[in-house]
Amino acid sequence: MNNKLYQWQMVELNKEFRLTESDFPELKEDEVLVKIAGCGVCHTDLSFWHSGVQTKHALPLTLGHEISGTVVAGDKNWLNKKVIIPAVLPCGECELCKKGRSNICRNQLMPGNDFHGGFASHIKVPSKFLCAVSDKILEKYSLEQLSVIADAISTPYQVVVKSELEAGDLAVVIGVGGVGVYGALIAKIFGAKVIALDISDEKLAIAKANGVDAVLNIKGLDTKTIKDKVKELAKEIKAPKVGWKIFEITGTKVGQDLGFNLVTFASTLSIVGFTMDKLEVRLSNLMAFDAKLIGTWGCRAELYPKVLELIESGKLEISQFVQTFPMSKINEVFKNTLEHKYTKRSVLVPDFN
Repeated sequence: MNNKLYQWQMVELNKEFRLTESDFPELKEDEVLVKIAGCGVCHTDLSFWHSGVQTKHALPLTLGHEISGTVVAGDKNWLNKKVIIPAVLPCGECELCKKGRSNICRNQLMPGNDFHGGFASHIKVPSKFLCAVSDKILEKYSLEQLSVIADAISTPYQVVVKSELEAGDLAVVIGVGGVGVYGALIAKIFGAKVIALDISDEKLAIAKANGVDAVLNIKGLDTKTIKDKVKELAKEIKAPKVGWKIFEITGTKVGQDLGFNLVTFASTLSIVGFTMDKLEVRLSNLMAFDAKLIGTWGCRAELYPKVLELIESGKLEISQFVQTFPMSKINEVFKNTLEHKYTKRSVLVPDFN
């Protein structure tokens, strides 16, 4: 094994990533070295690279937190195992962890934020919360495809669980791109009636073809018109008039504003997407509708096996929502992602020679 670590590092805001080479890092007793199979490109990465969201680790920094790979050194209990690395690695010992909120552990470590991430040949991580990948899943999917579990699939899984969605509820998903389409499909698996909202006919068509009950292109529509049309669609698919579970996944000001305005009696609005923009809302609506507004950050590492079960059982299909690129194309892929040129989740595959 070539004992060199190759990384594509962010050196400056909106500047091209730079390829670096170094020796393998030293490992502590509870750490492993993972040879990366694939690392997904997430909206959070774009926020760091383009929008000026501050990383906890100073630049230069290797971004990437949606990682799959094979353990090649370190903890012998994990050696040679195929794994998913949780996007948020908790301590497992603090008050929040013990209360079942390990995804917001204040001692958490996030690859590509707190330390060098997955746009690299290898990564050093704690072994405690790694999620093993079964041979059965690998009969259908490549390990690099499965990297999207670390965020694009696990995050919407957690928020669907957290929203207390039940069979028969209406789920309204705003934005059915890389993360949103999984949110819509997971809501369907949980037994909901699902309406998908987006400005892309292509994304809506993919969602509809995969079982979403109704879709609506909201491009150019005002909020009142959208709400009226959602009510009409809800009636057509025999969904409840109240208790809507609304998932805002676009990470845009207009999306969040729409989500809040869709709140009705006993609704739960879940904010999944992130934006630096602020909006003005009347919080008294929550009181008047006896509604809930919740956020979500990543996914508890303890829930990852549940996500893998959905995929292993065949309930959740992922291959048609993932596209892979050589990692050497990172600068091109980031620019194209920023310009919304992809309809699928991009995964960068190491091609260091």
